[in-house]
Amino acid sequence: MKYLLNVAKLTYNEELCTGCRRCAEVCPHAVFDMKNKKAFITDKDRCIECGACQKNCESNAITVQTGVGCSAAILYSIFTGNEASCGCDDDSSSSGASCC
Repeated sequence: MKYLLNVAKLTYNEELCTGCRRCAEVCPHAVFDMKNKKAFITDKDRCIECGACQKNCESNAITVQTGVGCSAAILYSIFTGNEASCGCDDDSSSSGASCC
């Protein structure tokens, strides 16, 4: 499942990766996979900014801003039944999430 294109606040530094596989194991949407003993991002647009990859990366190769942006707004709308809004169209945000 993809959410919104090019909005996930996810970065990955391959040079810091030690190949522990944790990111691939904990990501609920298979954003990470392994190749040549290094992680790689399969599809950044599948990221829901949950933060599991960053929290489990012992080499600090991954950073993700959790609970912000459009991914958080979409999750908020799913849980509350309200319309998704990250505030990108105006200065207000019904979800409390910051603009993507």
